[in-house]
Amino acid sequence: MKTIMQWKSCAWVLLTFISSSLFAQQSLTEQQLQQAQQAGAGDRVDLSQYIQSGGNSTGRNQPINVPSSSGPLPAGEEGLPPPYGANLFQGGFESERSDGLNSAYLVAPGDKISIQMWGTVNRAEVMTVDNQGNIFITDVGPVKVKDVPANRINSVVTQSIKSIYTNNVSIYVNLLTSTPVSVFVAGPVLRPGQYAGLASDSVLFYLKRAGGIDPHRGSYRNIKVLRNQQLVLDYDLYDFLKEGKLPAFSFKDQDVVLVEEQGAMVTVEGAARYPFRFELLQNHSSGEDLTYYARPLEKTSHVAITGNRSSGPISVYMPVAEFNSFNILDGDVVLFNDDLRPQVISVQISGSYLGPSFYTVDKNTRLLDILSHIEVDPNQANYGAIYIKRKSVVEQQKILIDESLNRLERSIFTAPAASDGEGRIRAQEAELVSQFVARARQIEPLGKVIVSENGNVANIRLEQGDEIVIPAHTDLIQVSGEVLMPQAIVYNPKASIRDYVAWAGGFSERANDERIAVVRANGLTVFLDAEGSWLKGENEQTLQAGDQILVLPKIDTKIMQSVKDITQIVYQIAIAANAVK
Repeated sequence: MKTIMQWKSCAWVLLTFISSSLFAQQSLTEQQLQQAQQAGAGDRVDLSQYIQSGGNSTGRNQPINVPSSSGPLPAGEEGLPPPYGANLFQGGFESERSDGLNSAYLVAPGDKISIQMWGTVNRAEVMTVDNQGNIFITDVGPVKVKDVPANRINSVVTQSIKSIYTNNVSIYVNLLTSTPVSVFVAGPVLRPGQYAGLASDSVLFYLKRAGGIDPHRGSYRNIKVLRNQQLVLDYDLYDFLKEGKLPAFSFKDQDVVLVEEQGAMVTVEGAARYPFRFELLQNHSSGEDLTYYARPLEKTSHVAITGNRSSGPISVYMPVAEFNSFNILDGDVVLFNDDLRPQVISVQISGSYLGPSFYTVDKNTRLLDILSHIEVDPNQANYGAIYIKRKSVVEQQKILIDESLNRLERSIFTAPAASDGEGRIRAQEAELVSQFVARARQIEPLGKVIVSENGNVANIRLEQGDEIVIPAHTDLIQVSGEVLMPQAIVYNPKASIRDYVAWAGGFSERANDERIAVVRANGLTVFLDAEGSWLKGENEQTLQAGDQILVLPKIDTKIMQSVKDITQIVYQIAIAANAVK
């Protein structure tokens, strides 16, 4: 149990050390401090002259004019995206049934028709259309209703009845039910065969019953309906996908839905809203046709086309405007690309500030250029402890942490064992190390860049997505880690680290009281001894208001051999993710 608790302490050390980052180490001479606007990257200047005080600002909420130097889809073929429309048959419309009646439905044998007459003659009957397509009405005789549209059945039957009952008879005719039909689905579909449905069902219903179109071999643009071996209707499902067009059609028994073989295909990649494979109606098409369906993003500036022609392979790169008239062929790969580099970047402000929290500036803007436009309350903002959170630093820190953890795993899992007893110990060590590594990999570094020290700020170049953090003044010291009662304590300039630890209940039994980490308000991490200083002489470090005291755990290296390696890696991670001084 003691071993496991010490391993948990190691993981806690790792978590606490990820809270700060890299330190910009360049400094300025007195002459350079007086030339702040001409300062270069890495220089440090007094920040107070560049941050506006609340109530005295004339540029609040004004534009900055900073200096400028100038559902999952079906899988496609291996390595290729799925075809456009491949998710069409993943819907649940197969189970959404209607009564099959609509205005375009054609009456067929077996349908039931309700006839009601009142006035001189009172009669109510439900009649079935016979095999000859007629209904037989008493005193009227057979009436031909086969292939009559549902919206005309009332007028056709009424006209026949009124030819006999000419006066004082009102008539109402209604088609009650439709007769199921049997339709064949053939071609490159997943389950070709014969399927029952209603005459008014759409072609999508029958294709869905057949499992949908084969995404590797079937055509989404060339679907035929055959009746007695004669073509009666063509479907292009791209029209339905793009514009919602699906021609109404009334199926009959023995109709055949034939899916043709897949036509010429073009693959779309890059900055497009629909990065799929698209089928061409012919063996070639214009870039304008492809653009209509692929819908490249507005930022697209160029198009790369690779493929084969009769003269050999081709690779073409052209502006997007010229692509509209370019002929694309079967097998071409079209890459929509953004080659227009942004000339501005977005920077966020957080912490203690007044005014806007988001700025768009020139890509060559430096930190001091934008600080002169940020309004703060000097009584609230600790503008001498500014730091930056940077995404590129987060990525770099994560790589360094992963590399250290990989080396630890290799050293543990490849360690030799001289006996069975030692082998069991190694297995136990490996299990604990695996738990430690799993937790460590979940840590997300903050990507802090230390740019300020003693009230001076490095004039570094800003990057896209930078977050400038202006800490607030505080009179507290945070005490955490291996103490009995972690808490915040009012800063006392006469108190030492041991005093603050005592006010927090004292050291725990696992505490390392010889070397204590202190995280400054600007994100810089230093190590002090329990008396309050670590470096002596002119570089002596003491506690300051706003500091955080982190009491680290003491690791007993006698427990297992790998603890020494883990201790080393913990400090390597601290150096990679913080500026240890």
